[in-house]
Amino acid sequence: MAETKLTREGFEALKAEARALLEKQQLKVLVCAGTGCVASGSMKVYDYLKEACAKRGLNVMVALREEDHGEGGVHLKKSGCHGFCEIGPLVSIEPLDILYTHVHVEDCDEIIEKTLLGGEVIERLLYQRDGQVYQRRDDIPFYKLQQRIVLKNSGKSDAEDILEYIALGGYSAFEKALFEMTDKEICQTISDSGLRGRGGGGFPAGRKWESVRRNVSDVKYVVCNGDEGDPGAFMDQGVMEGNPHSVLEGMLIAGVATGATEGYIYVRAEYPLAVKRLRIAIAKAEELGLLGDDIMGSGFNFHMHINRGAGAFVCGEGSALTSSIEGKRGMPRVKPPRTVDQGLWGKPTVLNNVETYANVPQIVLNGADWYRSIGTEKSPGTKTFALTGNVVNTGLVEVPMGTTLRQVIFDIGGGIKDGKKFKAVQIGGPSGGCLTEEHLDLPMDFDSLKKVGAIIGSGGLVVMDEDTCMVEVARFFMNFTQNESCGKCVPCREGTKRMLEILERIIHNEGSLEDLDLLESLAETITEASLCGLGQTACKPVLSTLKYFRNEYLAHVVDKYCPHCNGKKHGLIIDPDKCRGCTKCARNCPVEAISGQVGKPHVIDQSVCVQCRACIGNCPFGAIREE
Repeated sequence: MAETKLTREGFEALKAEARALLEKQQLKVLVCAGTGCVASGSMKVYDYLKEACAKRGLNVMVALREEDHGEGGVHLKKSGCHGFCEIGPLVSIEPLDILYTHVHVEDCDEIIEKTLLGGEVIERLLYQRDGQVYQRRDDIPFYKLQQRIVLKNSGKSDAEDILEYIALGGYSAFEKALFEMTDKEICQTISDSGLRGRGGGGFPAGRKWESVRRNVSDVKYVVCNGDEGDPGAFMDQGVMEGNPHSVLEGMLIAGVATGATEGYIYVRAEYPLAVKRLRIAIAKAEELGLLGDDIMGSGFNFHMHINRGAGAFVCGEGSALTSSIEGKRGMPRVKPPRTVDQGLWGKPTVLNNVETYANVPQIVLNGADWYRSIGTEKSPGTKTFALTGNVVNTGLVEVPMGTTLRQVIFDIGGGIKDGKKFKAVQIGGPSGGCLTEEHLDLPMDFDSLKKVGAIIGSGGLVVMDEDTCMVEVARFFMNFTQNESCGKCVPCREGTKRMLEILERIIHNEGSLEDLDLLESLAETITEASLCGLGQTACKPVLSTLKYFRNEYLAHVVDKYCPHCNGKKHGLIIDPDKCRGCTKCARNCPVEAISGQVGKPHVIDQSVCVQCRACIGNCPFGAIREE
């Protein structure tokens, strides 16, 4: 890597140049390049717009520094995730303040002719709800109640252009921390802000940083946990894809605060786009001299690395994660010593998740009091949630801590699909618990949820309607946890296996009343005796469903009949006359319930199927239906 030549004065000049270039941009077209929209074809839209605009003589610019040849230019950008995955692919046009939804290649010529050249709004491409048409993104109910800090620029800027991030204030917090604050002042600011770890534990970030700062060591590390593995969770993915520099900047500030000089971002390999964007971000930061040696002439060195995880859920646990980075099998260890004392390669290590680091630049720039003005007293700030399941509007949302489930599910999420009744929501993934209608007005913060036996976790919200069998929900999450157990400790390895066997018996109407007592007894033992958080929280879905939906367990073990399963075990079948054996349903089944040979009709294993209906949406021949 070339020697860093950027000085603080040079960075100030770079900021001024970037802001001037951004202000000069007249017409901006932002195509959502988050995973959800990419999967729906947004990059085909991007490529077609680029080619079609050029054919019409429009000057198309795709980078902030690209030369603008005068009037009639279009600045085409790949933005981060807008969050409203349900209505993608999304195309935003500024400064006209237009958000087009469900945009496909066939719509592009009309967008160019009517909107880009004529300034006309195409109403059929706007979002519509309850007879009302919305042109502006921020007027849509899905966005109106949100307060975006971590996702502030995602969807509104080029996710791959470092100059645009700088133009919007990026790396200014790092500059402030580097030149205007002491290491102790940075740690104190983070402590005063009340920022708590957004990975699920809610541990005060400032206290963790201060512990590492005080540790005397020749080497210290900053590690980012991007191993988001909860079913239905994609919060960290959205941040890494849409605003990767905010994560890098937060880690750099942590490095200044603690004296660390090496950073590692641990990302699951199933997030190829996040890995790509992070690599681009790191390369551009190194090129500008914001990463490397003697950054901005300060004498501070910091180098960033990316490690791709193999998809083990247990590697979300701190000691298992650092073990995996070291090239060992990802397994947790007994504590103490803690990661802050002996983390990566036995050295003091700051370990926070993606969302935690992404909050840091805004806290340093705006101050601890500003951050504390958002959210609740003991849980300041905002929280991102992945809203999925039987809800009208699925997607990525960011709301102040303390926002209720009712506001998220009904006001932002639009309520339950097909006019059905709300039944429960699984919060916190396999480590969380089910909450019911009585909890809809409960504030979502660390302490309120803990009181009712649930946790925020990383932020997954899986909504379930009246037709859901809650015993099956418990079985699904226990199956996931049992498969993901590293096997190091007996309570988790063997206990979860026994619990899964019992749940399998119950779901097939072969269980007994004694099985319910055994489930509770095993859950208590596993929770108390497991080595790490995976085992300690593995039983929450079972215990919460037993508490709030015991009647459904009784229906299975006493009546031998579940009104939701209806004795069919499940209700999806594949019509052999329509199935062409393309395997698309099997490849997209999250629980591997579908099998068959290529070119021949496939079948669904009713004992495994969880009725997520992903197969119905993926079948191109309409061969899958409810029995």
